[in-house]
Amino acid sequence: MRLSELSEANLARAYAYPDGLERPYVRVNFVTSVDGAATVRGLSRGLSSKPDRRVFGLLRRLCDVILVGAQTARAENYRGARKPNQATGAPPRIAVVTASAELDPAAPLFTDTAVPPLILAASGAPPANLRRLADAGAEVVELGEHPLTPAALLAELDARGLRRVLCEGGPRLFGELVAAGAVDELCLTITPALVGAGTARMVGSALDAPRGLRLAGVLEEDGVLLLRYLREG
Repeated sequence: MRLSELSEANLARAYAYPDGLERPYVRVNFVTSVDGAATVRGLSRGLSSKPDRRVFGLLRRLCDVILVGAQTARAENYRGARKPNQATGAPPRIAVVTASAELDPAAPLFTDTAVPPLILAASGAPPANLRRLADAGAEVVELGEHPLTPAALLAELDARGLRRVLCEGGPRLFGELVAAGAVDELCLTITPALVGAGTARMVGSALDAPRGLRLAGVLEEDGVLLLRYLREG
């Protein structure tokens, strides 16, 4: 089906989270080229398109929290989400996973946001870094020694009632979530372009075995494929 044929209400129903969640439901959103590149010159925006941006914006409006690794937040110059969540009326929080808390307190993540970011830090992060982020208005939580486990991250979100999780990467965080069996759904945009060798892949770490997925939805617009997969089983 063509994406343009769907109204906003029908598109929201197509991407709705399951009802009655009793634990965090992790949806991951990525855009790649046909040959599997997740970035162009280090940034995902080089692969984005109007259809991709439409679904990207909707996914943010449906979630409670946007989970992202610190490296991606820095590279993509993250700022706070702007559009309100359809259920709560407030923008979703940005939750940044970091081992070092090496984030710039003058970055838009802290200065251009309606909702303070949540910093999920390893307990070994330099205290001075943690203090700078707290002074910039972030809520800083130390969760344990590096590497932070997906179980610890999701338990913290669950305790806050943030169960509709949207992970926007990067590849390392996605790989850790996949390896832990913590990804429920993958929304994948395939851009009709070839990027070539030397670019990051969507999953940034080796897996001990392939993880099965079940195709749950296909949309197309201007050659852009928007796929939705569910975890097999």
